[in-house]
Amino acid sequence: MHVDELFDAWERAWSGRDPAGFEPVCADDFAYEDPLTPEALQGVPALVAHARALWSAFPDARVNPTGQRLTDGRYACAPCKILGTHHGRIGGVSPTGSFVVVHAIVYAELQEGRLLRVRAFFDALGVATELGVMPRPGTIGEKALLLLRGFGLRS
Repeated sequence: MHVDELFDAWERAWSGRDPAGFEPVCADDFAYEDPLTPEALQGVPALVAHARALWSAFPDARVNPTGQRLTDGRYACAPCKILGTHHGRIGGVSPTGSFVVVHAIVYAELQEGRLLRVRAFFDALGVATELGVMPRPGTIGEKALLLLRGFGLRS
């Protein structure tokens, strides 16, 4: 499968909330990780469980490509953005109703035209700030948090 077809199918599975859509694009020894996974997830069933939790928290989530996919034949990366409204609990965070846009890079090792290992990189602190879990930069809340962490006050 060509890298564009591979990532198009990957993004369709995420956006379409289609657990079966992951099977044809993932290799047998598939592994996945992102900033929300405490360790690498092994196999498509573990990825599907993770995806279902995210779909529950962001039921309108979708993944859109944002640039050219790059590959050298063994490794590939795809820039994208994830958009969705926070309507369900995720981790310890209750629903906020906030709409978030998360820019991400999906980096993958390929095996026989399928995804073997995938790492998604995105700014988890930025997402926490958009959801209101963390204070915005430059606010009194940020200064209070820095003070509590022992950094003192900044101008």
